Amino acid sequence: MNIKTRFAPSPTGYLHIGSLRTALYSFLFARHHAGVFLLRIEDTDRTRYVEGAIESLIKTLARMGLDYDEGPVLVDGRLEEKGENGPYTQSARLELYTEHARRLIEQGDAYYCFCSRERLEDARKAAELSRLPTKYDRTCLRLTPEEVRARLEAGEKPVVRLHIPEGETTFEDIIRGSVTIQNEQIDDQVLLKADGFPTYHLAVVVDDHLMGVTHIIRGEEWISSVPKHVHLYRAFGWAIPVYAHLPLILNPDKSKLSKRQGDVAVEEYLTKGYLPEALLNYVALLGFNPTGDREIYTLRELIEAFDLSKVNKSGAVFDVQKLDWMNGMYIRSMDLGTLMERAEPFLGGAGKALDAERLKKILAVEQERMTTLTEIVEHVRPYVESVAYDAALLVWKKSTKEDARAKLEGVHELLSAMAPQVFDDVALIETEVKRYIEDKGFENGPVLWPMRVALSGSQNSASPFQIAWILGREETLARLAHAIEYLSS
Repeated sequence: MNIKTRFAPSPTGYLHIGSLRTALYSFLFARHHAGVFLLRIEDTDRTRYVEGAIESLIKTLARMGLDYDEGPVLVDGRLEEKGENGPYTQSARLELYTEHARRLIEQGDAYYCFCSRERLEDARKAAELSRLPTKYDRTCLRLTPEEVRARLEAGEKPVVRLHIPEGETTFEDIIRGSVTIQNEQIDDQVLLKADGFPTYHLAVVVDDHLMGVTHIIRGEEWISSVPKHVHLYRAFGWAIPVYAHLPLILNPDKSKLSKRQGDVAVEEYLTKGYLPEALLNYVALLGFNPTGDREIYTLRELIEAFDLSKVNKSGAVFDVQKLDWMNGMYIRSMDLGTLMERAEPFLGGAGKALDAERLKKILAVEQERMTTLTEIVEHVRPYVESVAYDAALLVWKKSTKEDARAKLEGVHELLSAMAPQVFDDVALIETEVKRYIEDKGFENGPVLWPMRVALSGSQNSASPFQIAWILGREETLARLAHAIEYLSS
């Protein structure tokens, strides 16, 4: 079988973390089987359409490294299409849906419904009061062909509804096995609206068939819709694709992931300095882990190991702390050149641009302490701005201001006498300062603590030797002198 999967989002503004996982699993499955992965834009619900959302979606997928074989693409800022089964935007395929809806009516698998919104609402309320299912009561199914024709000729604009037969519907799901739903639970779904736009149910079936989709991978919230789609496939005489419904992604309190409890948009995480490859790795493990004995995987490794039958049925918790850990692991494994390239946009945006040599030194020191790229702004600040601190912070534990001043004066005298070349090597700075401490018979804390605070302005920072290496001789001596003066006042 030639495998073909699709990712079919609606252009409603941003790419949800759950949608990213759907796209990723569809991508991994297709690539694992040397198949085709396509992007289709489902924009038939015009009330939810957001201008520019399609372009944003395409750019985000590109940033995440999820390339597709068919679908809309951006060329010089314009939307174009690649592939032979397009157009891949549903609003450009309306004639197809009308044609297929007409076919269903002619076969008796669908019917015109002329009921007004007011009548439908009244019927729904009456059913609720009677504690009956709030399905459509099939009033229009009972119209004679002559009555239907007369109303159409009178200019009425009906919707088209699917006629669900009696019995039950069973389908196979790779993740969940055999699923059976009683047809009496299924409403006669509207397939074509009065304005000529299809609903999701008709459009998705027609498109998946005509585009040759063999495997449909999507969230479990769509399980209840499958019987409607199965009936459509059978009515058209088409082969039914293979289904795989993914578990929900949950908040830490086990509720469905939502913006009320944190960020849910991929773009928000990228803006906050999460690496695309780390975010992709983390999202891939929300319901699937190739081996169970590790958590860091390249995209190539995920492709090679991906297996839908090993995806969990139960929901997966989105843990930001776990994502932070993984993002930090990716940052620490980066070579400095790549990290500089990734960090510079965040520095520039914060007005913290600095020369490449200084930035390279800072990153060499701060890389181990970073979780996201946005943190680079705070990590850089002590090296490019004057530092402020309380004089009391310079004092080590139970020591005194006088002792702290004396220790800083000794370090200042030592560093002043050093050859400038010593500041080119952090190891040499450390060796000279520690030799001084040993020769004087001092303990490390009373010397290195005030030195570190004087240079960084913080009790949580890199070592004083690393800071001095980054600052250079002149700035290091100036900051030590400032601290000595501060302690003298």
